[in-house]
Amino acid sequence: MNMRIKKLREKAVIPTYGSADAAGADLYACLEAAVTIEPGKTVFIPTGLAMEVPKGYAGLIYARSSMGSKRGLAPANKVGVVDSDYRGEVMVALHNHGSVSQTVEGGERIAQLLITPVLAPAFVETDDLTDTVRGSGGFGSTGK
Repeated sequence: MNMRIKKLREKAVIPTYGSADAAGADLYACLEAAVTIEPGKTVFIPTGLAMEVPKGYAGLIYARSSMGSKRGLAPANKVGVVDSDYRGEVMVALHNHGSVSQTVEGGERIAQLLITPVLAPAFVETDDLTDTVRGSGGFGSTGK
């Protein structure tokens, strides 16, 4: 599968896979100058890219494991969604969950993008649902 990517800025970096079997492609910060994110704050980091996610798919933006576990930086919305009809610049809302300021440099890998199929079922209202063993058991109900 090919996915069309448009560079909106000269310094933008096309996403790359870290290994042959990596699920996510790294997204890179496209910054003219370094940006510091204070503890508890969120900053929108541009990628300098627009993309054409194929119809029937979505681009999901997740934290890079090293950014989250070592630096406390992760997408503020936990998982960003790039819809197949969006053509604007892909931004990553990085939130600093840590207790110290973190600086993001231009060209730094800031998140990972997974392209995944999307199902769009029609929602049909009903008066009853099929029974299951779990039933309406909520949070923590399956571990008992």
